[in-house]
Amino acid sequence: MASILILEDDTTFAQLLEVFLTKNNHEVTLVTHIKQSFKLIENQAFDLFLIDYRLPDGIGFEVITHSRNLGLSTPIIIMTSFNDVRTAVKSMQMGAFDYITKPVNPDELLMVIKNSLTKKDSKEVKMEATATDFIRGKSATADRLYEHIALVAPTDMSVIIQGESGTGKEFAARTLHQQSKRADKPFVAIDCGALSKDLAASELFGHVKGAFTGALSDKKGQFEAANSGTLFLDEVGNLSYEVQIKLLRALQEKIIQPLGSTKQIAVDVRIITATNDDLLNSISVGEFREDLYHRLNEFKIQLPALRDRDGDLELFINHFVGLANRNLDRNVKSISAEAKSLLLNYDWPGNLRELSNVIKRMVLLTPGEVAQVNALPDEMMISVNQQTLPGSSSDLKAVNEQNEKSLIAETLIKAKHNKSKTAKMLNIDRKTLYAKMEKYGIE
Repeated sequence: MASILILEDDTTFAQLLEVFLTKNNHEVTLVTHIKQSFKLIENQAFDLFLIDYRLPDGIGFEVITHSRNLGLSTPIIIMTSFNDVRTAVKSMQMGAFDYITKPVNPDELLMVIKNSLTKKDSKEVKMEATATDFIRGKSATADRLYEHIALVAPTDMSVIIQGESGTGKEFAARTLHQQSKRADKPFVAIDCGALSKDLAASELFGHVKGAFTGALSDKKGQFEAANSGTLFLDEVGNLSYEVQIKLLRALQEKIIQPLGSTKQIAVDVRIITATNDDLLNSISVGEFREDLYHRLNEFKIQLPALRDRDGDLELFINHFVGLANRNLDRNVKSISAEAKSLLLNYDWPGNLRELSNVIKRMVLLTPGEVAQVNALPDEMMISVNQQTLPGSSSDLKAVNEQNEKSLIAETLIKAKHNKSKTAKMLNIDRKTLYAKMEKYGIE
C-alpha cells in the first residue's frame, strides 16, 4: 500500500480517484490548493504525489520545485490535458517522474503509479529493456550519431549531450561509459534539475556532520562515489553560479572539498553532461560560466528529435509494441492502417519517452491482436489534423470527412464523452452521432 497525495481542484474527479485508488489498496489524501499541499509535504511522508497542472493558486510546477528544495525524492506524476503535452514534458525536465493525460484511463493510471513506486524503491536507476536500441535506428542520422559515440567513447574527453527532452540523453551517456576504458568502474547519474542550490553542492562534493542545518552525519559526494568512473550531470544548466565555480575547480584541479571540511580529496572522474537548452544562450545572459562551458565542451553530441529521424519512427513503434506486450501480457501483432497513420504523422514533442508512453497505453487498451485507432488518445487525431494545412488534399470528400471526424472527437472531449451532450452541441441526434462515431472508429 502506498500513501498518495492528490492535488486536484475538481473535487468530483478527485473523489473518483480517491475511491478508485483506495479500492486498489492505496491510502489517499486529497487537497485542492498548492498552499495546502506545501503544509502536508513539509509535515507528512508520502510515497507519491499525483498533481493536476492547472490549479486555483498556481501550477503544478511549484510543487515539484518545493519538494525538491526540501530534498525529497518522492515521485511526482503530473495530470494534464493532451493539449498541454509540451507542458508535461517541461514538468519532467523539472523533476516529475511521469505525466498522464485526462481523461484518465484507470488501467493506465495504475500502470504509471506502479512504475513510479517501483523506480522509487530501486536504489539505482535501472536501464529499461529498450537499452539495446533505445536511441539506435537505421537512418543516416542514427548512423552518424553512433559513429560519434564510438569515436569519443574510448577517450577521457568531457562530452556535452544536447537534445530535447525524451531523446535518450542518459542512455547516450551510459553508452559512452560502456564503450569507454572505465566501463568496469562506477557510472553515477545526477539530475541537476531536481537539486536546490543548497543541496547541489552537498550532493556533488559531500559534507561533514554539522556543515549546515540538517547535516546530521558525514555524507560522501557523488564525485567521490564516481571515482575512477563516469559522472553524468543531467540538465547541468540548472546548477547555480556558485556551484558552477566549485565544479570548475574540481574539474581543473581534480580535487574536491566536502562542505564544512578542510580536507581535500583527489578524484579521477570523466564528466558527461546533458542539456535540453543551448548553454551558449545561458552564457549570453550571464547564467552559465563560459570557462566552465569550454571545460565541459571538449566534444558535443547532438541527439536528434524523433520527428527528424526519417525512417526510424516505425522501427521504434514496433520495438515499443514488443516491449509493451511483454510487460503487460498482451499479444498485439499489428496496428490498423488508421492508427499507424496517426502515429507516423504526429510530431512527438516528448520524443521517444512520449512514444513509449502512448504505445504502452495503446497496447494496454487492445485486448486482441490488432490495435485500433480508438486505443490512441482522441486528442492525437486533433493534433495531427491541426498539422495538416488546408487544401493539402484535392479530394474534397476526404477533407470534409477528416474535418468532421476531428470536430466530433474534439466535441466529445469538451462534453467529457457524454454522448447526449455531444450530439446536442453538434446539433445532430444521438443516432446520427453513433453512426458517425462507428464510421470514423471513434470510441
